[in-house]
Amino acid sequence: MRTVGVEEELLLVDPETGDPRAMSAAVLARAALDAGEEEVFEKELHEQMLEFATHPQEEMERLHAEIVRCRKEAARHAGELGATVAALATSPLPVSPAVGVNSRYQWMADQYGVVVQEQLVMGCHVHVAVDSDEEGVAVADRVRPWLPVLAALSANSPFWQGKDTGYSSYRSRVWQRWPSAGPTELFGSAERYHRRVADMVSTGTILDEKMIYFDIRLSERYPTVEFRVADVCLHSDTAVLLACLARGLVETAAREWREGVEPAGHSVSLLRLAAWRAARSGLTGELLHPATMRRMPAETVVRALVDHVEEALVEAGDLERVRAALAELLRRGNGARVQRELLERTGSLRDVVTGCVRHTQG
Repeated sequence: MRTVGVEEELLLVDPETGDPRAMSAAVLARAALDAGEEEVFEKELHEQMLEFATHPQEEMERLHAEIVRCRKEAARHAGELGATVAALATSPLPVSPAVGVNSRYQWMADQYGVVVQEQLVMGCHVHVAVDSDEEGVAVADRVRPWLPVLAALSANSPFWQGKDTGYSSYRSRVWQRWPSAGPTELFGSAERYHRRVADMVSTGTILDEKMIYFDIRLSERYPTVEFRVADVCLHSDTAVLLACLARGLVETAAREWREGVEPAGHSVSLLRLAAWRAARSGLTGELLHPATMRRMPAETVVRALVDHVEEALVEAGDLERVRAALAELLRRGNGARVQRELLERTGSLRDVVTGCVRHTQG
């Protein structure tokens, strides 16, 4: 059974006003005071962000429990300092992001200017174990067309600087401003993958391998492939749904590779269009079908993803969990829909944030 781990980035906010709070350093220091507590929380680019990473898990029930626990602990530590956390991929309210004070982040601020200032965006990264870099690259080549579907499921960033963007995932559009971000061409082998990464670093345009922001990449720290397309999910059960589907995609792709099935040859240009469509529509309109790259209803494309990985889901014992979580997601809506419905009911973006704080802990 392949293990799965999740990294989530949370937004630190004022519990009364919903305004983002630049308090990550203080919250991290407070968390470190808990005797015997593992250091699951990490700093991020901006002081309004707090990140945590789960342990690798085989059982999705345990993964879900750990995500819930980490969210509650983040809220507790922040609460002791007069703040709280929200699983929002962008701040609905206007904000002036504060770049973290360390040499890495300052180098990025100097190099990229306003791009860094505008990167107060929160994502969800899913790590799935692979047996080797060769298998990992084979997986990355074969899952490329399905990544926009995961992005649509997770979409949770309709608002930016106090306005509705018209997108379900505006975070993904902001993220694409990094020079190394986005979909990739087919690599074909681990050797070609590593050569490409080395070539990119040697240009001096990015600092190091950590700044390889491909939509899916080999982790430089763990024996995993890392899915990087998702918004942080408003609800913890959606994060687990993504983890189940990511593991299913990895297992399905690895089997195709072993059986000699060639990856789809879609161009980066088409993949970028599919990603844009997912960001714009989320689950409320149409997506590009990964097989044909033609527009179809979002629910039809999502069902196609489940069908594609069904055998792997059955073997992992995840199929019923995925079906139930997907039915709930389609009924309730992803984070973008929930945020817009909150605004429609309350007329206040501040109420949107405080409502999403409650969803984060639910």
